[in-house]
Amino acid sequence: MTRVVADTNIYISALLFGGLPGTFLDLALLGAFTLVVSRVLLTELEETLRRKFALSPSDITAIRAKLASVVVVVEPQVVLNVVVDDPDDNRVLECAVVGQADIIVSGDRHLRQLGAYAGIPIVSVREFLETSEAGDDH
Repeated sequence: MTRVVADTNIYISALLFGGLPGTFLDLALLGAFTLVVSRVLLTELEETLRRKFALSPSDITAIRAKLASVVVVVEPQVVLNVVVDDPDDNRVLECAVVGQADIIVSGDRHLRQLGAYAGIPIVSVREFLETSEAGDDH
């Protein structure tokens, strides 16, 4: 099964706004592919939902529980410094490398500019849905 690392911006868009990121997350919840995430990325997601979008602790707990049912959590032991302009983006790359991801899905311009890292393509949600078997029915 395809192993996918999604940037936190994809989760936020999916959870709060739907659209293509929502379709992406729905497919993951249905088991169309395996989402790989690190604790650092989960924490970033929770903090952003709390700080920027004022979600309640109970909503955040519910989101984490839902994600926990479908994600594989990895613990990167490497520290990368590939994206100098936005060091937080390196956490996505670390997760992808350690989690042996097949693909990274991101809307972040710094990551998208890389195109790929360590042989792992970096694509938009649209590109992922258009080219993956997971999106064939959508």
